[in-house]
Amino acid sequence: MYRAPLRSMATLARQKLTIGLIPADGIGREVIPAARTAIEALGSDIPPPKFIDLTAGWETFTRTGEALPPETVQVLKDECDCALFGSVSSPSRKVVGYSSPIVALRKILDLYANVRPVLSVSPNPGEPAAVDLVVVRENTECLYIKQEELINTPYGKEARATRLITERASRRIGQMAFELALARPRKHLTIIHKSNVLSVTDGLFRETVRSVPTIDAKFQAVTIMEQLVDSAVYRLFREPQVFDVMVAPNLYGDILSDAAAALVGSLGVVPSINAGDDFVMGEPVHGSAPDIVGQNIANPIASIRSAALMLRHLGYTKGADRIDAAVDSVVREAEYLTPDLGGKAKTDAVVDAVVKRI
Repeated sequence: MYRAPLRSMATLARQKLTIGLIPADGIGREVIPAARTAIEALGSDIPPPKFIDLTAGWETFTRTGEALPPETVQVLKDECDCALFGSVSSPSRKVVGYSSPIVALRKILDLYANVRPVLSVSPNPGEPAAVDLVVVRENTECLYIKQEELINTPYGKEARATRLITERASRRIGQMAFELALARPRKHLTIIHKSNVLSVTDGLFRETVRSVPTIDAKFQAVTIMEQLVDSAVYRLFREPQVFDVMVAPNLYGDILSDAAAALVGSLGVVPSINAGDDFVMGEPVHGSAPDIVGQNIANPIASIRSAALMLRHLGYTKGADRIDAAVDSVVREAEYLTPDLGGKAKTDAVVDAVVKRI
């Protein structure tokens, strides 16, 4: 299970814990308040929380012309210990002046690791989970640098995108993945790539991650496996138990973790953190789900678990454990489940059930 903090950033003598809240678009405005409620229920297990409401997203862009207001970034840098981000409704077409705020925040705050645990809840407490893996996704490079061009040729339009893979980014995401694997019982790491085709970019990623144990001998205790990204998706559905920690470039990690959500019932239960050396931001893996906005049926579990991940990364393990145990109980009892998990409960009812168990 994902339980050990990646890198404890806790200052346990904090007088308060200042958390930036960025609901952004769609159901983000419904699930981020749920995460806040869960944090507030922890009492003395964490410093008194102070919440700062911040804006970003497509709707902010349509109102102000800026998807990520400079003041949001400044408050995060100057006043916040951590943050929670909801979801963003980025358009699928090119819109002049618009760029995804979550992608921008990852770069600006150097949140180079997106850590996404995918964990099923066993029917009985104490039994091992059927699915228990973690996708560690490099967060700042690959095709997500968004350097694209469209040119006209005698044969029609031609679109090109630049893919960036650097040794520095590959090494530090590799180190974080090895640290996480080392802290887990199996101590197993799978490097995801497509270097049989992309021999330069994926080749650099693969070679750099594989070299991490030569930098720090403690990582030699981790078993290393490799998997081509296409066959990794196949094996993920056929035999998910073969995977423990998976480390991947940005695009592959995004796709793999979304696919893995199908193994545990819904994107609505999969959390993540965007982590750097100096800051951490929780973020549910699901999108903005405009089709269910305002219906009070959005699943708050991914957001609540993301809050727990964030607290765990900061070193507040007891509070994180309480949240996770409460969510496990609610899922196991199956009385308060939203429609994406086959239930009929409203968002508010799920939050109340979790808080009661916290």
